[in-house]
Amino acid sequence: MSENRFITETLNEQDPVFEQSLRPKRLEEFVGQIKVRERLDVFVQAARARGEVLDHVLFFGPPGLGKTTLAYILGEAMGVNVRSTSGPVIDKPADLAGMLTNLERGDILFIDEIHRMQKTVEEYLYSAMEDFVLDIIIDQGPNARSIRLDLPRFTLVGATTRSGLLTAPLRSRFRMSNRLDYYNHDELAAILRRSAGLLHIELDPAGALEIASRARGTPRIANNLLRWVRDFAQVKAPGPISRDTADRALTMLEIDRHGLDEMDKRILEALVHKFDGGPVGINSLAVTVGEEAGTLEEVYEPYLIQEGFLQRTPQGRCATQRTYALLKAARPSPAPDLFQPPTAPAP
Repeated sequence: MSENRFITETLNEQDPVFEQSLRPKRLEEFVGQIKVRERLDVFVQAARARGEVLDHVLFFGPPGLGKTTLAYILGEAMGVNVRSTSGPVIDKPADLAGMLTNLERGDILFIDEIHRMQKTVEEYLYSAMEDFVLDIIIDQGPNARSIRLDLPRFTLVGATTRSGLLTAPLRSRFRMSNRLDYYNHDELAAILRRSAGLLHIELDPAGALEIASRARGTPRIANNLLRWVRDFAQVKAPGPISRDTADRALTMLEIDRHGLDEMDKRILEALVHKFDGGPVGINSLAVTVGEEAGTLEEVYEPYLIQEGFLQRTPQGRCATQRTYALLKAARPSPAPDLFQPPTAPAP
């Protein structure tokens, strides 16, 4: 992973208090994802009016769009506790049993990256979600016996970046599934203005829009870039953060006006200059830019495809006309078809 991508995507890991302080606590404060917010609002109001526990909810979509935040917002709206974990951490059924038996009625168990949970553990989750019981096998061999544990009614909130990897039995047990999409520039600018207010940063509307336009449609990246721009302004340009200040700060990170960083440009340049625009296989492209093929597919390609810089075909990756315009390169003429049959002579 490139150094700049490390900066823009992992600053929150270095300072988790920073990220948590910016998370909205209520649906009214959550910017963007209008349809998801409206559905969740109805969902919560109906459950509270009946005095019932929320049904299970699934959030899926690219990382950094607010899946964890929405899980905690649901807990705040229902007035219950949220217990958070992740799929890879739950290694054996006993781990799951320990978490479920410690829940109280109405509590939310939030499992991030739920698609990475062990299949043997997932099977125990089926009865827990549907019947609120847990069947545990005690001992082995002739002494093995099953014990049924009654669980309080709880809400499972699952989050995943790879919804296609969820098994059909698990997916069907979520009553509500919500896809989170990338944010537009105006929505990100609104998020940045709110974050700037919480952090006591003077941010011009034009400066907010400049940062938003380079944040790859992701609030997490936008807030991380805001922190970098704040540091840059403190040292290089004291005063309110203007569009010029934001531009200079992000240029230092080598993030251009399209939100492309150094590795994005290396991918596009290799595709155009070394493979004549493609098609080229993902493994060949990965070797050329010095990155893992899986990283290209999961981290870089989604944004490049969404923004129209890259195209996936059965033959491989291809550059688009927008890529040639960005790199100011001429598109090569198509090679003649050597296998085209000769034209029959006119009668």
